[in-house]
This record gives sequence, structure tokens and C-alpha cells, in this order.
Amino acid sequence: MLGGMNKALFIKLAILAVITVLLCIVLAQIGGLAHERQWRQFTAAKSVEQSFAGPQALAGPLLVRACKESWTVPGNGDKKEVVESRDFWLTAAPGRLQVNGSISPEVRKRGLFKINTYASQLNIEARWDDFAALAPRAEHANGRTACADAALVVALSDPRGIRTAELKRNGQALGVLPGTTHPSFAGGLHAVLPELRTDEPMIVSLKLELVGSQRFGIVPAAGDTQVTLQSSWPHPSFAGQFLPVEHQTGVSGFSARWQVSSLASTAVADVRAGKGLPDLSSVAAFNAYTDENNPAKTATPALDVLSVDLIDPVNPYVMSDRAIKYGLMFIALTFVTVGLTELLTGRRVHPVQYLLVGMALSLFFLLLLSLSEHLPFLVAYLIAAGAAALVLTQYAAAMLGGWLRGLAFGTGIALLYGALYVLLSREQTALVIGAVLLFAVLAAVMTLTRRLDWYRMGGERRGEGE
Repeated sequence: MLGGMNKALFIKLAILAVITVLLCIVLAQIGGLAHERQWRQFTAAKSVEQSFAGPQALAGPLLVRACKESWTVPGNGDKKEVVESRDFWLTAAPGRLQVNGSISPEVRKRGLFKINTYASQLNIEARWDDFAALAPRAEHANGRTACADAALVVALSDPRGIRTAELKRNGQALGVLPGTTHPSFAGGLHAVLPELRTDEPMIVSLKLELVGSQRFGIVPAAGDTQVTLQSSWPHPSFAGQFLPVEHQTGVSGFSARWQVSSLASTAVADVRAGKGLPDLSSVAAFNAYTDENNPAKTATPALDVLSVDLIDPVNPYVMSDRAIKYGLMFIALTFVTVGLTELLTGRRVHPVQYLLVGMALSLFFLLLLSLSEHLPFLVAYLIAAGAAALVLTQYAAAMLGGWLRGLAFGTGIALLYGALYVLLSREQTALVIGAVLLFAVLAAVMTLTRRLDWYRMGGERRGEGE
């Protein structure tokens, strides 16, 4: 069949295939630029974290004691007995933990990039009724244990974010010291309890003003944990191992309430086992994004956490990257439209004209990426789409031989841009919308070409080729 095809048509199709490959390379370069700008946004966020304070994960208050066990190992024959020892920590989590707080967002800039930071005011109350976990137990038959005074510990991911801290035990103020003294927690604060009474309940209250970047989380290390947070940020993303049992979001902000039992979380046991705070930093978030198909690459043992992320719902780099992935479909649909016009009207279109139309479609994505750094994404999209549709309308008028055809072509391009924005803004239904769109285009092509004689179009007479 191929030998009977019109040679000129075959050459044109081959040239269009080469043009399509070249345009795919252009789209790949623009996609690489979008990833590069996204990386720069990540480095800007990391810069803010280094000079301000990073995302905060909080664990505590917890009661801890540093202990040491010594025992004697009998000698054999001429060997003398040897005294050996081990250091260990005892940890008592509260039976009840209540956290009430507010998060005040503040947007900071690094060049073109906006980073969400916050200041939180937290009121924390913890109650202990049982102190059995602080009683040392020897592991060896002749072991002798000695323990330091108990201490109240509050662990934080980034202690630079502490602005003020007021700690009380049963209504009496305690002196707050930096650090946790516990090897599992690198940063935080603590207070020494030289006289810890274990025969009566103890209530500890902490008023903490804490600043951080983008994310905030609390470890539910208690028998029963209740957390209530409020903020004026209208776009929260709830994450961690536990979602809120109640939450409300709106233009004025959000409120959320969590309730976690030790029956549902391993946080208490993990604290005693020495696990550290979860990593909520931008590095972890970026790795999770780039390795989303392979979570094992970034998974590290850490405490359970309930967290909230102050996200921007329309990230220009993520949206631009998603738009670029539809670029080849745009070019293919446009080329089909132009080719169909050639078939139906007999108007010949040169491959160079196909190339220029494809370049205009490709540069739309570059224009969108650059404008979205300075303008809201919707405004940038309207400007880029309007400019591309206007240029293609006037060019199509000359290419297809008439303003009516040019306007029809430009209207089709505008509808494609509208469909693309719907695909971008309706992530959950993007697949069905895209499938319906492609099916509708195929149905339209089949309907318009149902009476064409493809043998004659290919230069082959009916009845030949057998």
C-alpha cells in the first residue's frame, strides 16, 4: 500500500514528524526550566529556615531521668572480678495532654519567591497520675542503679524558634533551661525537678510562643492527646499519621481539633524506645515530592505526628509543570485541526507554517511560567493564553486564506486553553475530562472526514493494489 501513496504527501508527513520531535525537545527544555525554578524556590525556603526557623515538630512535656546501672562480673581462675555499667534513660509520658493554640501566618520573600512562616501561641497542659515508668529496674542479678533528678522536657525541631516559654508545676513557676539533656532530642527546653512527689498527681502547664516555617506538628505522646489549633490561613493541609476529628476552613482561616488515644498511636512506646522527632523540613518535603513513587527512599523511623502545612493552593511552578505535560497533546490537536482544514478546503499549508504554529503553542508555556512568578496564576494564564490565541488567529487568517477561518481557528485554540485550565484546576477529575475531550475531538474528526475518499487522497485508484 505504501508504494502507491503520493510521494509529496509522504514527505510532508515525515517533515511534520520531525517538526513534532523538535517541538517535544522545546517542551522538554521549558519543563526543565520549570523544575529549575522549583528547585530555586526550594533553596529559598531552605534559606529562610536557616536564618529564621524551620518547620516545628513538638514533643512533650515529658518526664525523663538519666540512670546508671553497675554490676559485678565474677572472674575465672586468675582473672579478677570486673565492674561493668550501662547508662539508660527512663521516660514517663503524661496520661493526658491538652494543647490549645493559634497560628499567625506571615509571608516572607527571598527574591521572587514567597515563603510562608508563622508565629504560634500555645497553651499546653499535661497531667501525670502514674510515675511507675520512672522507677529504675536492674537488668542484672547483682545490679545497682542510681538515677539523677527527674526533669521536664519539651523537644522541638528548631529551638531557635522559641520566643518565650513559661513553665509551671501545680501552679508554681519553674526555671526553664535550654536543651533537653536527652540524647534522642537535639533541641528544646527542660526544667529540673529535684523534689518529685510520686504520691499525688502532677499538672504541668506551658505557655510557649514559637515561630517556624510552613509546617507545624505535635507528637501525641500521652495516654490521651487533645489538640485544638486556629489560624487566619485559609489553605491548610492536614498531614501526619492523624487527621483532625473536626475542622472548618474558609476565607477567614481554619480551625481544627485532634483527639488521639495511646491505643491508636505508638508515640508513647516510641519515646521510651528513643525514637526522634519527625523531619518536617523543606528537604524532607522536597524529597517526598521528587520520590513520591518510591517512599522507601525517604522513610526514616520517627515518632508519630499530627501536623498542618500552610500551603499555597496554586503553586505557579507545579501548575506550570502540569500544564507543560499537556503540551504535546496541544500540538497534536492543533496539527490535526490544520491538516483537517487542508483536506476539507484544499488550502495547502507549508511545513514551516506548521513549525511556527507549534512554536507559538510551545512558547505559551514559557510565557505562562515567567508571568506566574510576578502575577497570580489565573491572571498570568489569561494573559499568556490571550496573547497566544491572538497571534495564532491573525496568523491562521493568512495561512488558511480568510479571517473567518482565522477566527474559527483562534476560537478553537481559546477553547483548548480553557479546557487546559479546567484540567489544571480540577486535579481529581482531570483524567475523565481529558478522556472526554480527546474522544470528542476524535468523534469530530471522524464525522468531518466520513465522506473523504482516502484512496484518492493517497494517490491510489480504486481497485488497484491487489
